[in-house]
Amino acid sequence: MSKSKAYVFGDNVDTDVIIPARYLNSFDEKELAAHCMEDIDADFVNKVETGDIIVAGYNFGCGSSREHAPIAIKASGVSAVIAKSFARIFYRNALNIGLPILECAECDRISQGDELEIDFGSGVIKNLSKNESYQTEPFPPFIKNIIEKGGLLKSIR
Repeated sequence: MSKSKAYVFGDNVDTDVIIPARYLNSFDEKELAAHCMEDIDADFVNKVETGDIIVAGYNFGCGSSREHAPIAIKASGVSAVIAKSFARIFYRNALNIGLPILECAECDRISQGDELEIDFGSGVIKNLSKNESYQTEPFPPFIKNIIEKGGLLKSIR
């Protein structure tokens, strides 16, 4: 478990906000990361550090089904996304590329800049800034394996 800073966004953050469509002509992870979240927070890529966490409300990743969105997030250095709920296709794409995502009913208690720790084994999110803990469902072993290997294709090699 490492300490990570929270970047908080609201409900219905769609894939066009995560990675604007004008950059979809590239599958280069560094190029996608350079534009991650720029239409909702133009300075996000300059502030985010490896290991930081995105926290959002309901329906994170709604919109198109492209894998560019979770790839941009992961390549930007974000270690996990916590949200009240995820669009199902984003959820699947995130797991396919090895981006940990957690649904947490209490994530609205997390504020911008809070310091967090996630124990993926137990499903406990610790908010060190507020001295609070939130329980999520831990990943089943097969999902943990996919994430630990860096994605679905890497886990079956």
